[in-house]
Amino acid sequence: MIRINLLPEEFRKKARTPVKLVLALVAVVTVNAGMGTWWAWQRIGVQAEIESEAASLQTEMDGLTPQVTYHQALESEAKQYKTREETLTSITTSRISWTKKIDELIDVVSRGQNGQRHLVWLDDLQVTQSTDPKAKVPGTVRASGHSGSDKFAQVANFLEDLEGSPFIADFQAPAPPEGSQTNVDETLMPSVAWSFPLSLTLKSTEERLGKPAKDAKKPAPQKPAPAKPAEGGSK
Repeated sequence: MIRINLLPEEFRKKARTPVKLVLALVAVVTVNAGMGTWWAWQRIGVQAEIESEAASLQTEMDGLTPQVTYHQALESEAKQYKTREETLTSITTSRISWTKKIDELIDVVSRGQNGQRHLVWLDDLQVTQSTDPKAKVPGTVRASGHSGSDKFAQVANFLEDLEGSPFIADFQAPAPPEGSQTNVDETLMPSVAWSFPLSLTLKSTEERLGKPAKDAKKPAPQKPAPAKPAEGGSK
């Protein structure tokens, strides 16, 4: 049955908001407010923690920076000393004691068994040594040699003794003997003299240290010999 409220407007009951709807709205507002508070706290707290950790790391880095700078300075100084050491080592290994070498050469000259094996003297002794490690000729020893004997074989004896002496350890082997007779005078002692050139080439630093030369070529690999047909095969 249809009910009709005939009361005037001012005497009618006002419509109220349902309680469930109010409670639902309150719950939504409360949840939103809580989430907003939690998000703000998380953001502010995490940011503060990050800033605190960054400040701590910056302080630690400021304390380590002088040590790192000092360490880098030590490394640079160590590299400089290593370079100097390598330079000094290179100079030491490439250095020749020419006083010792001249003494060894004099020993060979004076050990001719009173002319029985050889009687040799030298003029115009010249010694050169290059400081350039890339030089083709590291150094040379040149002199004008004289043999006081009519036997040219004594020149060969002298070169043989020179090649077997400690003097030649830093030099290449001497060239085969060659020379010419320059003096024949019965009034002089010796009456006959032979003139011959003495030219010795200094070994490279690698050769003197027993190391292989840098420009030494490796031997080419041998090709296998072609296979031969077996005997008694089919013709």
